[in-house]
Amino acid sequence: MTILKYVLMVLFVLVCIIATVLVLMQEGRSQGLGAIAGAAETYWGKNKGRSMEGNLVKWTKILAVVFFLLAIVLNLDIF
Repeated sequence: MTILKYVLMVLFVLVCIIATVLVLMQEGRSQGLGAIAGAAETYWGKNKGRSMEGNLVKWTKILAVVFFLLAIVLNLDIF
């Protein structure tokens, strides 16, 4: 069981590092707030979910869920 715990700990550290990099790669939320009315009508405003920024947000959410699940499993005393 200790081997499984070490594998999960290494996976946990990798998820932490990757999540940190993904968060730092994302654009700030305050960028473009001055033109809220016109930003929604542009091509990039309509297709934000399919852009690289949309993919970064999606993968950040997935890694956040994996992070919390690994944190819970590692804190259980089953190992």
